[in-house]
Amino acid sequence: MTELKYKFTYDTLFKTLFVKFPRLLKRLVAATLGIAVDSISEFAITNPDIPPGAIGDKFCHLDITMALNGQLINLEVQVEDRKDYRERSLYHFARVYSSALQSGSLYSSLPRVVIISIVDFLMFDCAEYRSEFRPIEVDRHELLSDKLAMLYFEVRKLPKVSDLNSELEFILSLFRAKTEEDLNQLEALEVPVVKQAIRAYREVVVSPEFKELERLRFEASCNEASALEDAARKEREKWQCVVADKDAALADRDALIAKLLARLGEAPR
Repeated sequence: MTELKYKFTYDTLFKTLFVKFPRLLKRLVAATLGIAVDSISEFAITNPDIPPGAIGDKFCHLDITMALNGQLINLEVQVEDRKDYRERSLYHFARVYSSALQSGSLYSSLPRVVIISIVDFLMFDCAEYRSEFRPIEVDRHELLSDKLAMLYFEVRKLPKVSDLNSELEFILSLFRAKTEEDLNQLEALEVPVVKQAIRAYREVVVSPEFKELERLRFEASCNEASALEDAARKEREKWQCVVADKDAALADRDALIAKLLARLGEAPR
C-alpha cells in the first residue's frame, strides 16, 4: 500500500484545502451541524490566512473560524492525543467567544459559538463517533445557555466504508484515509462531494502555495533541530567546563596533600 504523504488531517493541507474550496467547507460544516446546505444564508471564513512566520510555531493552531447564519463556527482537526484536547477545545471556545464582544456591546449580543473538532484518536468511552456537549444543570438537565456547543467527531469510530450511509460519514471518512488505496476506494463510491474533495486534495498538494508552506515548515523544522543541537552542545560544553574545573581542583588538592605528606616524612622524629 502507498501511504499518503499528506493526509486530510495534516494541518496545513486541511486549512489550505478548505479555504481554497469554501464550497467543500460549507458542505462539511453543514453535515457536522446536521443542517441543509441551502439553509446557510451567511457564510464567511474569518481567518483564511496562514501566517508564514507561524508555520514553525508549535503553538500555531491551523483552525478555521467562520461566520454562519449569525453564529461563529470554529473547526479544527487533531491527530495527536496529548491528553489535553478537552481543555484545548474549551480554550478555543473561550477565545472565539470573548473576542466576539465588541466595545460597548451587550453580553446578550454575543453570538452562538460552535466548536467542531475532528480527531483521529479515541476521546470518549462510547461507541458513537459523534459527541455533543452543552452547559446544563446536572440534576434538572436545564440548559444554561445555547451560546455554546462542543462537537467532537472521532473518525476511528466510523463504520467501514461499505457501511457508510450519510453525507457526514462519507465526508468524515476522508479524514480517516491513510493510503492512496483508501482514497481510491472512497472515490469508487461515486459520491459527488467525496469525488470533489479528492479532486481538490490532489490539486492542492501540487499547488505552489502549498509547496511553499511545506518549504517553510521544513526550514523551520531544520532551524529548530539546529537550535536544539546547538543548545545541547552548549550544555555539554558547560558541564565539560564544570567537570574540568572540578578535576583541576581535585588535582590541586591531591598535589597539596602529597606535598604535606612529603614534609611530614622529612620532619625529624
